[in-house]
Amino acid sequence: MSDKADTISVRLASTEDIPALDALIATSVRALSVGFYTPGQIESGLRFVFGVDSQLIADRTYYVIDGLTGPIACGGWSRRATLYGGDQHKTGADRILDPATVPARIRAFFVHPDWARRGLATRLLATCAAAAAAAGFHRLELAATLPGEPLYAALGFVAHERSSVMLPDGVALPIVRMTRPIASNPLAP
Repeated sequence: MSDKADTISVRLASTEDIPALDALIATSVRALSVGFYTPGQIESGLRFVFGVDSQLIADRTYYVIDGLTGPIACGGWSRRATLYGGDQHKTGADRILDPATVPARIRAFFVHPDWARRGLATRLLATCAAAAAAAGFHRLELAATLPGEPLYAALGFVAHERSSVMLPDGVALPIVRMTRPIASNPLAP
């Protein structure tokens, strides 16, 4: 596979991908969060927050980029209210958002550390922005992890709220709520 994001194929995730995506997410979080989160925050985040949200797969809004041996990046968008978290973080029904008044959610972006900083997340974001625009949304919102914040800022997202998610084991996980408009060309980062 080429290093260039413009030659990389993005496909919809399926339920069959979940085990491989769970492995990718754990590898990504454990490697790329070092220096941003403590080891305890990383492991607690994996246990309680970071993971596949199967609703995104069912909604056909979660995407995968494959390498030679399986997924190397994943990420999606949602028309639902949940801002972050995998299936293990769910607490109830996930209401549908009004695209005229509320931003689409950018969700669960993870890149294998061997493929970091090669444009994969940018390509996934362009795919998500185009799909959200086609669904009538005008803005995007996300809850960035600390290692993800610089990427999203470079892609035009503006931080507007810093907080910590208190996890069931008492660990506080800092996140940053960020937004940006969907460009008139939604393929532009």
